[in-house]
Amino acid sequence: MIKITIPTPDITITQRKQTPKENEVEIKDIYGFIDFHKIPRDKGGIFLFFNKNDELLFVGKARKIRQRIKKHFEDNVSPMKNHRNEVYKIQVCVVEDPMEREIYETYIINERKAKYNVEKVFYK
Repeated sequence: MIKITIPTPDITITQRKQTPKENEVEIKDIYGFIDFHKIPRDKGGIFLFFNKNDELLFVGKARKIRQRIKKHFEDNVSPMKNHRNEVYKIQVCVVEDPMEREIYETYIINERKAKYNVEKVFYK
């Protein structure tokens, strides 16, 4: 039997409002998130979307993780397009190896029963 351990998140961001200080530039939010700058731009990894009740909504992987996460909030083909308002927390695990990303994504989808993942689902 293969033993897989879900990696500990490297970055966690949650919806929050900016309280601008004097002479501070206001950050435009994307569905309530203003901390995308904390997510590495040129690293690969997996990401997990959670709602306010800490239910896992969606798991994804990407070669360039920040761009991919933002795409889920912008494009019209994302499986999350009708559920973007539910996302309250995003966890990111930096995983550079593409094979490891694939394994972790599939494992987490099925182990934690991600609500809106439609591919790679074996538990139904």
